[in-house]
Amino acid sequence: MTVLDSRALNRATLARQFLLDRTDTPVLGVVAHLCGMQAQEPQEPFAGLWSRVRAFRPAALDGLLTGRDVVRTHLMRRTVHLVTAGDALAWRARHDAMLRRRVLTTYRRELAGLDPDEVAAAGREVMADGRPRTMAELVDALTHRWPAPPRRALGELLVAALIPMAQLPPRGLWRARAGVRNLPLATWLGRDIAPLSPDGSDQAGRALVRRYLAAFGPAASADLRAWCGLAGLPAAVEAVREELIAFRDERGRQLLDLPGAPRPDPGTPAPVRFLPAFDNAILGYHDRSRIVDDAHRGLSVAGARVVLVDGRVAATWNLTAGTGTVTVTPLRRLSRSDRAAVTEEGRSLASFLSDGDSDRVQIDASSA
Repeated sequence: MTVLDSRALNRATLARQFLLDRTDTPVLGVVAHLCGMQAQEPQEPFAGLWSRVRAFRPAALDGLLTGRDVVRTHLMRRTVHLVTAGDALAWRARHDAMLRRRVLTTYRRELAGLDPDEVAAAGREVMADGRPRTMAELVDALTHRWPAPPRRALGELLVAALIPMAQLPPRGLWRARAGVRNLPLATWLGRDIAPLSPDGSDQAGRALVRRYLAAFGPAASADLRAWCGLAGLPAAVEAVREELIAFRDERGRQLLDLPGAPRPDPGTPAPVRFLPAFDNAILGYHDRSRIVDDAHRGLSVAGARVVLVDGRVAATWNLTAGTGTVTVTPLRRLSRSDRAAVTEEGRSLASFLSDGDSDRVQIDASSA
């Protein structure tokens, strides 16, 4: 079985994430290919798309959100994701059990003795009038029946698990500062959520396996589960196993992949890329060593924005409010050519984030 080293896996990830070459694919197609984008920080997907889409304009994503072609909703790993409307409806039922389990586990003591089905029915009854509500407003309508649980616990159970919700614009629009207003997905999109396969064949799970590998492969089953948080996927993997090819990584893990998916030569040059907080390219794996050193793995869950140099996390970055300056903090010493490439890409990012008002970049000289 062919062994793929970390550099080969790195280049495959970059290619599939549109980070090796920017793409001309329309934004809707990019969001679909990526299986959604993590979006609990509502402005971060704009930087993620800018790094992937040639000549990206924020208005393109704004139009998809207001046009109900993409939607913000709780999905993979109980995290808010930006996904296409079609994927939200096709995948939500497959995620229901995981979402419920995670909230009930997180608030085990606070929600003890509660009947989730009864709470869900009451919440749906309140939302049936079609009026968007904040989590606090939904909880207000139900506390007379369940006064004991903490408001946060009851609210998260309702909006992140029991009732499939869309977070409505202006939340998630370019430069918008807006709180979360929720409406049931089916109401917002005008279509019902697809039910689970009645014959138990788990068609949604099989689709998730194929789509994940297209965007993240080659990858191990543990990577797939880390990305979506779902149990029961080994059966789905086995069901599509004959469609797939297998490799091993340097640690001996079996990696699965789609036969025709890109696996570039490991020597392919990789340009500098600036990634937003919680980017797919890092969080999409259990073993993240293909893109970030173990010493810096914690950055991926701490919300750090990172800079890729030669395809690997080599620095963090931030935007200084008021000045429009992109500040880069290296995690290792950068060569002169690397610093020049980081500066050039950082200037382009600063111009994008400031609508052309600034192209200032500062590389922290006191860091590694």
